[in-house]
Amino acid sequence: MKRGFQTILSLGYAILMVALFVIFFLKGDTYRYQIAIGGIICGLIPFALDKFLKIRFTLPFIISYFAFLIASQCLGSMLGLYSLGWWDTPFLHLLSGALISFLAVDLMEKFTTDQSRSDMSAWFIFLYVLSFGVFGGVLWEIYEFSADQFIGTTTQGGGNFDTMTDLVADTVGALIIAIWVARRSKVKTIK
Repeated sequence: MKRGFQTILSLGYAILMVALFVIFFLKGDTYRYQIAIGGIICGLIPFALDKFLKIRFTLPFIISYFAFLIASQCLGSMLGLYSLGWWDTPFLHLLSGALISFLAVDLMEKFTTDQSRSDMSAWFIFLYVLSFGVFGGVLWEIYEFSADQFIGTTTQGGGNFDTMTDLVADTVGALIIAIWVARRSKVKTIK
């Protein structure tokens, strides 16, 4: 079921982006049809990883991944919700902190055994998931800073304030998932 759900979301999102590409291409809206091309690629990544490398993700990660794509590409860029002050920070960065934390959980489940996870303390799991989520936010901010410096973009329009509020929102998203995962792991080890 999980594999089928991942495939449906992946192909469904890619098809939506193809339709939006055609619409915006015919209208001559180069900004939006380029976003749609990126959306096609992003949408097909989970499908391609599953089909060619047999890499499957946990359901929370897949749901948060596509929620983030819809919120950032469709709603944020195509519908212009980035113009709302709260859309990027805190909303999208909170969501991205959660997304990266779910990736941490996914990787932990892939690279450890059930027995080793049951031997891990809830505190270790909490710190691992939180650190992974925050680190993902830091990498993103390094990317934004580098792009602004070397390519001339304006991704950090608010300067230090933008960077710090983004990092705080990433941390809050990661913290929520880290607490949830640590509590869940504690309950599983008690049973």
